[in-house]
Amino acid sequence: MPFNPEQLAYAGRAVIDFYQKNDPIDQINTARPLIQKLTEGKKPYAGGLQYVVEQLRFSNSANFQSYFGDSQVTYNRKRTLQQAKFSWGSFHDGFGLNEDELAQNGITVTDDRNANASGAEQIQLTNLLKENMATLKLGYQEGFDLMLHRSGAASVNDIPGLDALVSTTPGAAGTVGTIDQVANVWWRNYAELDIAATAGLLVNRMEVAWREVTRRGGSIPNFILCGGAFLDAYRIDAGLTVNRRLNTTGRGETALDASVSGVYFKGVELVWDPVFDTLDALDSPAEPWAKRCYFLNTEFLKLRPIQGHWMVPRKPPRVYDRYVHYWAMTSKAALTTSKRNAMGVITIV
Repeated sequence: MPFNPEQLAYAGRAVIDFYQKNDPIDQINTARPLIQKLTEGKKPYAGGLQYVVEQLRFSNSANFQSYFGDSQVTYNRKRTLQQAKFSWGSFHDGFGLNEDELAQNGITVTDDRNANASGAEQIQLTNLLKENMATLKLGYQEGFDLMLHRSGAASVNDIPGLDALVSTTPGAAGTVGTIDQVANVWWRNYAELDIAATAGLLVNRMEVAWREVTRRGGSIPNFILCGGAFLDAYRIDAGLTVNRRLNTTGRGETALDASVSGVYFKGVELVWDPVFDTLDALDSPAEPWAKRCYFLNTEFLKLRPIQGHWMVPRKPPRVYDRYVHYWAMTSKAALTTSKRNAMGVITIV
């Protein structure tokens, strides 16, 4: 006996809900540390016409004065707030199965509302949907993660990612969050490029970068993300010989985490991001990702999904002129920063 479209839609929704609830993002995050960190700290937003807005304090507007006796003093008007506005975007991934593909897998679909699928058909459909749903989620995370790294220039519909918010050229003409980074020095991240491979120099410049982002931003970095070439250079310069460790998951198992380096700076681990190599191959940037190191503070770098719009399972109806059944996943979100000067990026030659 066959499935009818309603039963097929229900089965697909049940499988995608299962993957949403029971197949957590941690399954692949060892290889995608940026999206893992941002997802863990995501901060939903109630929604807006065009922007996700971050309120910023850029000045104390101080009016401090010395006086004696009946000396005249003055008063000012406080102008201490600015708004950073980040565009949010809509994101989709989906797949379709036509009735011939289903038939090739031993699954029959009919418009008969009283149809009842056989046990064999139910097993075949479950297996087919599980594979498609698993790769739907993995592919969605892959594409979203690439976008979170890039500047937003790859597509007019992409949101600005790490390459824009923590820029290698923070003094260049342009705006971030609609704020002019040339006119507003306080709205620039720290950057130092092309550090030479001279013995002791890299560690020294990392010390300088750490102090600069701490002094300017008032908070220490809690997440250091780097490419493979940078990590190797740091290990050599720091004189380290052990760069691997095994993580115990807490369930009596031992797992090897591809992004765990076991190498630290100021007590913060340098996390290797293998996506950096992918971006070098795709984009050939002027500053290779593999040679970058980001000093980030995730208190001020937030993934902001609109409330109720994070990785939502969708089941569009079958269109009248195609015998194809569709499943999808969508999100609406922005990546925002509320303190660019608390973060920085350095690169090696």
